Amino acid sequence: MGLITRIEAARSGAMLDAFCRVAETEYHQPEFIRDEVAAGRIVIPANRSRDGIQAIGVGRALRTKININLGSSSLIDSHEGELAKLRCALNAGTDTVMDLSTGAGADDIRARILEASPVPVGTVPIYQAVGMVDDIPALSASLLLEVIEHQARQGVDFMTIHAGLLHAQLPAAKQRLLGIVSRGGSILAQWMTAHQRENPFYEDFDKVLDICRRHDVTLSLGDGMRPGCLADASDAAQFAELDVLGDLVLRCRAAGVQAMVEGPGHIPLHQIEMNMKKAEAACHGAPFYILGPVVADCAPGYDHIGSAIGAAMGAYHGAALLCCVTRTEHIGLPGCADIHEGAMAFRLAAHAADVALGRAHARDRDDAVSAARRDFDWEKQFELSLDPELARRMRSEALKKSAPAPESDDKYCTMCGPKYCAMRISRDTFHSEIGHE
Repeated sequence: MGLITRIEAARSGAMLDAFCRVAETEYHQPEFIRDEVAAGRIVIPANRSRDGIQAIGVGRALRTKININLGSSSLIDSHEGELAKLRCALNAGTDTVMDLSTGAGADDIRARILEASPVPVGTVPIYQAVGMVDDIPALSASLLLEVIEHQARQGVDFMTIHAGLLHAQLPAAKQRLLGIVSRGGSILAQWMTAHQRENPFYEDFDKVLDICRRHDVTLSLGDGMRPGCLADASDAAQFAELDVLGDLVLRCRAAGVQAMVEGPGHIPLHQIEMNMKKAEAACHGAPFYILGPVVADCAPGYDHIGSAIGAAMGAYHGAALLCCVTRTEHIGLPGCADIHEGAMAFRLAAHAADVALGRAHARDRDDAVSAARRDFDWEKQFELSLDPELARRMRSEALKKSAPAPESDDKYCTMCGPKYCAMRISRDTFHSEIGHE
């Protein structure tokens, strides 16, 4: 069954309604969305067993989306903490979430996140598989497939599978400053080295596709060779894997499985455009899902800023889904405050790219905020802002610290005050001219 036929057959009833809502939200006709899904340029991650999911489209032709990573670690394992982070991510406006839990309770955390999340949920199945064995070489191909099947039955909407990292690529990775920084990629590299065998995900890719097709799981083809520092960016190891991922995209399409491709992690600013164009060509227009990219390695604690800079440029040049990087990247497990701050940075990056690309209605919000500023309508400014609570709180705190204005109105901010407010002066000037005429 062809991909478009399968989608039309599987997404009947409630799912078809959700499918069409995607088109309405994106200002595209349903026929356009269907055609782009059939061509593989848009994916709609939605496991067929999940009820009530807010279906979203990920693709170059649509609004840029963001993802937020959740998940416990082997050192910090809290079910309630991860659910609190999920609520924080949803309140911050994320389009998707990924559960990257590696702790002992990862399976239960995933089940609870799936139950609580109205947005698509992704995973990296090899993390759970590693937790089920004593050491990495003890992993087996059959166990990896069992975990993928288990998570698909749980309702996972998209999965990262590092099937493009091959044994022949490992010598190139040895030449790097940081080697392999992808958790999934490093696990597979150790397994292949220990057994002197090919990547089991690559060897059993048809079996992976069969599971994903049956459960309508979207594959996120992982970049196990993504560069982890500027010194390793755009090297032979990264691009060798990218070529394999392009071949896997075609295999996904032939099998009726939706696929997107994950992109680089650390890339200097001047190489981002080249990377996006190279990925689009190599992967036949499949949606590109990027982590950042981080554009500088010297700012631990500020990586949410460095990566948002890269994300805006990445989205402008072709990325469809941006994975949020928080200020705790490279330092520790993020908390709710970190997730919120990272989400705001990446929503801003995505929005800036959409405005620059001239996407339909992308600038409406900006123009409305500008009009509210002109009218000194503070509450409307707050309501229209990406983070109303923060803007409202900052205004309140600023007023408390300032001396009372000589006039009783609020048509000023505490940076300029009423006497030096450019907009106030401009309004009075033009109003006087109009009255004089």
